[in-house]
Amino acid sequence: MTSSLANRSVTSKSNDPRMAARCLVLGAALVMTAIGATLAYAAQTQVFDPQTHKWVDYDKTKARKYYAAHKEVPEAFRPQTVKFRTAEAPGTIIIDGNKHFLYLVQSGQQAMRYGIGVGREGFGWAGIVRVGRMAEWPTWTPPAEMVARDPNAAKYAAGMPGGPDNPLGARALYLYEGDQDTIYRIHGTPEPWTIGLDVSSGCIRMRNDDITDFASRVEVGAKVIVLMQGAALYKGV
Repeated sequence: MTSSLANRSVTSKSNDPRMAARCLVLGAALVMTAIGATLAYAAQTQVFDPQTHKWVDYDKTKARKYYAAHKEVPEAFRPQTVKFRTAEAPGTIIIDGNKHFLYLVQSGQQAMRYGIGVGREGFGWAGIVRVGRMAEWPTWTPPAEMVARDPNAAKYAAGMPGGPDNPLGARALYLYEGDQDTIYRIHGTPEPWTIGLDVSSGCIRMRNDDITDFASRVEVGAKVIVLMQGAALYKGV
């Protein structure tokens, strides 16, 4: 794999659907009937290598090695302006978990595209929500079940102050359905090599530099469309 890796796609297969809405790093379990079903799936990220003209599997081991060698994620996962056809208004956020991309719709049939990490097997979800609030260097409070089984999490039962080691990273956008916190977030991460992978429990993670830039472009109340992982492309894209 080389630093010129740019294009990529995801193949995935669906298993049995199940309803679950739990963000491991943030809160207790919550059933989300209002914003869509959680989908159990198994996905394999692939990155196109233009030198060999082959699709290369991009798993956790290769991602870590790539980041160690280049101090950067593959080019496809870095912020860039792309052509993007949609009827959604500028400022709308569209998350394509299959391709590990987040799009911030711009005018003129364009969008800012960012690479993301998404829910691992059993934690994909879909729905239309909104940005309820945003926070800089937010506090992380582990859920009770994590505190009970993980001694490292137990010491932060009352909350881990924001900082470079905090699982939520530099910014967090809290996703709401109506006036209800969904417990899902778009947030930063101290593990930038995980971008492009299925790693979370439903939250959307971005590199800290990317979430900082992204948050500066987003308004509270912005519409967020989360596409079902394992589904077809968003209609109109």
